[in-house]
Amino acid sequence: MKVATAGQMKEIDRKTTKGYGIPSAVLMERAGLRVAERVKELFSQHKIVVLAGGGNNGGDGLVAARQLHNEGYNVRVFMLSKEDRLGTQCKAQLRIAKKTGVPVEFRSSVTPGDLHGACVIDAIVGTGLDQVLRGPVVEVIRFLNETDVPVVSVDLPSGISSDNGRIMGEAVMADVTVTFGLPKIGHYLHPGSGHTGRLFIEDIGFPRELLTSGSIRTEALERAEAARLIPERPVFSHKGDYGHLLVIAGSRGKTGAALMTARAAMRSGAGLVTIAAPESIADVVQSMVVEEMVLPLPDDGTGAFSPEALEKVLTFMAGNVDVCAIGPGMRVTSGTRRLVSGLIGVSTVPLVIDADGINALQGCAHVLKKAKSPVVLTPHAGEMSRMLDMPIADLFSDMPGHAGKFAAGSGTYLVMKGAPTLIASPEGEVFINTTGNAGMATAGSGDVLTGMIGSFLCQGMNPLDASVLGVYLHGLSGDIAASEKGMHSLMAGDIIESIPSAFHSLSGRE
Repeated sequence: MKVATAGQMKEIDRKTTKGYGIPSAVLMERAGLRVAERVKELFSQHKIVVLAGGGNNGGDGLVAARQLHNEGYNVRVFMLSKEDRLGTQCKAQLRIAKKTGVPVEFRSSVTPGDLHGACVIDAIVGTGLDQVLRGPVVEVIRFLNETDVPVVSVDLPSGISSDNGRIMGEAVMADVTVTFGLPKIGHYLHPGSGHTGRLFIEDIGFPRELLTSGSIRTEALERAEAARLIPERPVFSHKGDYGHLLVIAGSRGKTGAALMTARAAMRSGAGLVTIAAPESIADVVQSMVVEEMVLPLPDDGTGAFSPEALEKVLTFMAGNVDVCAIGPGMRVTSGTRRLVSGLIGVSTVPLVIDADGINALQGCAHVLKKAKSPVVLTPHAGEMSRMLDMPIADLFSDMPGHAGKFAAGSGTYLVMKGAPTLIASPEGEVFINTTGNAGMATAGSGDVLTGMIGSFLCQGMNPLDASVLGVYLHGLSGDIAASEKGMHSLMAGDIIESIPSAFHSLSGRE
């Protein structure tokens, strides 16, 4: 499903009213009715308190108040804006609400008695928020968050930025958010995702062609889309049909990274996996594998790859490897820098670069433009900030924008790991993952993802689809593992062992 910015939704609204002739009052009426329907469906409280601002969000709240009042609910509306500062649509809805007998008060604060036993509709401010909230409304939101009453937010939890999910001074902690037409980026990015609660996306009559426009380049990954990408396994096939993945990984003290990458690849369907490890630890790796093969590479004497490793890798890869994953647990040395940059420049098979493979590119990310084959990068925020030489705070200010810009500028497929993980293509598309949980913030989780993406590339998927399926299935595997073991006890190995269940779940065989 497409995910919109505030500007894109404003343009959709403008084209709907100006281009198609659907009055904005009609859209507001439908929005308010959808909110009222969700309140009735989800909550048993007969007392309803609407906290309304002076813009269109407040107008939606007034419609919901009127509808619930007409159905016999005990409704009170507290307008948190001065009367002379109400927008045109909100002012019109206020007049209608008063004429139908809805109790409306202009207030700058609320009391425990006001909210006791109520379901609160948060209609203070929506996608139009473009500055930090100040004044009495901040205290109202703080007070609301300290109560235990259920809260339904209209469009967005008030105080959350529509475009990056950041808190603009103070933000409502909603139990449910009812949004219209399309979800907003702020619903999915931290901390907005934690304030949104259950998200309902309601149709209020925006023309379909506007909601599916190619100009909206960000999408949220949906289960059906991920399920469609699962590679087929023909009856008459053999291991060679599912590719040979070379995993270049590990160093002294970090053999586990290589093992987890390889095992995740096997669990995800790769036909063959070879682990290329520094020769001083190759015997250790060999003693811990069964299905995987091991290729010792020249060692620099410290348990890391030497500069001579590149030549042996290229010799092994010639006609023998379909995909190469490089980086987990490698350590950054002169040897690994030469290995990573050299492979980017000459490899004729797709590359998945993770962890220290990415760190080895610090200061020389321009080599990515010289790649002769597709490159998938899987950094977390820290690795991405180092590669871009950008403070993490600046990266978080617009993660979809930075991800899309980097992928387009470098010609790579970028998987920016986090909560949530983002996937960006060289064509400027950005996908927001919707699976995964906090238990996956554990050592080795990223190595598992690298193996899964490498495996799907081996099975003939294009880099974007392999990244999308890898990320979605990785998160789903983590969710299944967390449901069995809890988030506190979750380990990367649990994610690997849950991959089969995730496949079954996604293919409808659970």
